[in-house]
Amino acid sequence: MSGNILEVKDVHVHYGGIHALRGVSLEVPEGQVVALIGANGAGKTTTLRAVSKMLKPTSGRVTFQGEDVTARPSNELVARGMAHAPEGRGIFLNLTCRENLELGAYLRTDKDGIQVDADKAYALFPILAERRNQVAGTLSGGEQQMLAVARALMSRPKLLLLDEPSLGLAPQIVERIFSVLRDVSATGVSLLLVEQNAHKALQLAHRAYVLETGEISMTGTGKELLASPEVRKAYLGE
Repeated sequence: MSGNILEVKDVHVHYGGIHALRGVSLEVPEGQVVALIGANGAGKTTTLRAVSKMLKPTSGRVTFQGEDVTARPSNELVARGMAHAPEGRGIFLNLTCRENLELGAYLRTDKDGIQVDADKAYALFPILAERRNQVAGTLSGGEQQMLAVARALMSRPKLLLLDEPSLGLAPQIVERIFSVLRDVSATGVSLLLVEQNAHKALQLAHRAYVLETGEISMTGTGKELLASPEVRKAYLGE
């Protein structure tokens, strides 16, 4: 292996006549946080969906843990250690918190281990422990986002894809979400993070990419992009 848990090479995606991704290439090193920032409609969500096989690239290659998985189905990627917490949370609103967490571990058979990981999720997000028997549709937006992240962690991923985890949340909830992501990263899980809060994302990221109209326009360490005048003007409101 190259030291990268994920490599995306020259990926193109079309939606009908729309060329949504135009040769996107990026790398996620083992154990690191990589952020993907850009304006709405730049192709960030499409990139994550192409990686996790929620949609099929027109061309290009996706390599996960040293293997070409471009043609592999999404459930096989989950079994190999990739989890995707999508934009809009994607939780089962008619099920309880506990049932949602159990579904996050649907490919696992180690009952004791599943319980251990559920307890870890409740430790990361204590409010979910209080709400474990509550139907997810009755949770606040912040609680639903916490549940989406916790459910993704239940598959014991080696790589976690996160799409806009702070979108629409109150500042104190955003702080909690990013604190948990920092803790998750410290355990060795690699993260590919799409996030509209560019400042938070770049503070957390070891490396980052800027996506503009389906193409990577800039890359560097999180600190380098935080210091970039172009990034500060376009994405940090300065």
